Amino acid sequence: MSILLGKTGATVLMMGNEAIARGALEAGVRVATAYPGTPSSDIIEVLSKVAKTQGLYVEWSINEKVALEISAAASFAGLRAITAMKQNGLNVASDFLLNLNLSGVKGGMVVVVCDDPSAHSSSNEQDSRLFAKIADLPLLEPSSFQEAKDMTRYAFELSEEINNVCLIRSVTRISHARGNVTLGELAAPRPTVHFDTGKPMNYAPVLQKHRGLHQMLGNLGEKFNSLPFNRYEGPDSPDLLIITSGSGWGYAQEALHILGLKDSVGVLKLGTTWPLPERFLARYTAKVKKILIVEEVDPFLEGNIKELAADLGSEMGSWTFFGKRSGHIPPWGELTPDRVIEALNKIFNLNYQAREAKYVEKSRVALEGLVPDRILGFCAGCPHRASFWSIKNALKIDGQEGFVTGDIGCYALGRGPAGFYQIKTGHAMGSGTGVACGFGKLKPFGFNQPVIAVCGDSTFFHAAMPALVNAKYDHSDFTLVLLDNSATAMTGFQPHPGTGFTALGESVAPVHVEKVCRSLDIPVVVRDPYDMEATREALSNLIENVEGVKVLILRRKCALMNLKEEKPPYKVFVDPERCLGEDCGCNRLCTRVFRCPGLIWEQETQKAKIDEVICVGCGVCVDICPKSAIKKEKN
Repeated sequence: MSILLGKTGATVLMMGNEAIARGALEAGVRVATAYPGTPSSDIIEVLSKVAKTQGLYVEWSINEKVALEISAAASFAGLRAITAMKQNGLNVASDFLLNLNLSGVKGGMVVVVCDDPSAHSSSNEQDSRLFAKIADLPLLEPSSFQEAKDMTRYAFELSEEINNVCLIRSVTRISHARGNVTLGELAAPRPTVHFDTGKPMNYAPVLQKHRGLHQMLGNLGEKFNSLPFNRYEGPDSPDLLIITSGSGWGYAQEALHILGLKDSVGVLKLGTTWPLPERFLARYTAKVKKILIVEEVDPFLEGNIKELAADLGSEMGSWTFFGKRSGHIPPWGELTPDRVIEALNKIFNLNYQAREAKYVEKSRVALEGLVPDRILGFCAGCPHRASFWSIKNALKIDGQEGFVTGDIGCYALGRGPAGFYQIKTGHAMGSGTGVACGFGKLKPFGFNQPVIAVCGDSTFFHAAMPALVNAKYDHSDFTLVLLDNSATAMTGFQPHPGTGFTALGESVAPVHVEKVCRSLDIPVVVRDPYDMEATREALSNLIENVEGVKVLILRRKCALMNLKEEKPPYKVFVDPERCLGEDCGCNRLCTRVFRCPGLIWEQETQKAKIDEVICVGCGVCVDICPKSAIKKEKN
């Protein structure tokens, strides 16, 4: 982590999340908490690696609400604290946030939320900026890696100035891209920590505190008018004004460069997107009649600027607005320079094309069939593939149209071909267990289908436990299959209460999921998902013979983790004499249906083959070949 602790004045290449972490260090942060969630995870990850040398406390909390509460406690005692999360996590933390804003804080407190436009690794592409407006809290949006660092440092100062939380919104292309960052000075240690017991944090009446929030916002709007994070680039009297924030600034700059419009189009970049810097906006909008608003994902700026325009009509002038409502910028998905170019093409009646239509069509025809279809799939040897195979077979044998409810994690791929289309519902973390709890109460209405909920071990601690307690209390009838791969695997193998170590690398006594379940007097069975027959038998028995809620724990370390600790247990190979290829009659069950990346179809021989580079030697595929053509030998 030498980059994170580089010398003052050095210019280094940093990922956006690293820049945010560096900004927190320069501000003198002392407590950092989070629950892992892409694209935000790296912020706490990199801080954890310098925690001991820098005197920080860093924690992977059980969920985002608890993470926010822990950071708030540090702030109440006078320390500077940061909490990071993805957009889904802010939903979890919002219950506390929308009360914390009323009590205020003492030490500087920053909440970083990293949105995921186009939902690259998320269940939605929520625009979290709306929470700033709901909570009446200031919002900063970096447009570059340098700003990611500088804004974070400033956010702590602003938080202490207003005695309240400051929000920072990043997006995937800021958090996970890299650029040059000039480093500032690392902060000296803060004064001794102390919580003042003479003044409760929530003493004032709610209406008084809410009124105070709005007075604070009015003062901040005035302050933001002169903040350097808001700036204008372009001619004195542009034909069009682009108002943008965050990642939109880079896309707008590139589009104007490609189209050669920098001399006729101005760009107003807002780093403070709530509250709006009204006088700053009025100064530049008064010079134009046409305004294009470029932002990801929702029309947050667009709506607020139009609202401001209605209030200040005579002062700001009258305009034609282009943006999401006009159809020039789509209200979904990531922005790209091409999308901004398309909007400018329409506004200026240009005919710019990156490539001629004939060239594009010729390329499409030439490449057709050369690029293989790629679907999302589990890694080679992933225990989840074996688990879903066993679930599929158990439900088929049961024959009562049973189905699976799921939620978020690697195992969410169970709704597609990787998991044999077994998951039928998938929403938020822990929702699979909650939804199953609801299905499990429908017998009085004639419902008789077996219900299986699946959740991971990290998700169990994060959100599924309350639903399981509810199921026990209200006598709901379903089976929870707990896919325990010993990590928060989807976001980078961060620890959780069941792993036995903390974000600081300290060994602790793990919280055993089976002990938690048994403490609720719930029947628990533990199996190895690689033993598919034993898994299928155990699941069939629970479905058919055990009433009420019951738990099947399928425990096997993530294959990627296991490879670092153990050598492959088996050498797996295909017997070419036994493999019948297309003549097998199984429709190539191994490579078309089971689809482990370690199993490949060899075009020359027209038979299945093991890719020895990818195969992890789990031996699971041996059990799925109807002709026993796949063999294994102990290593």
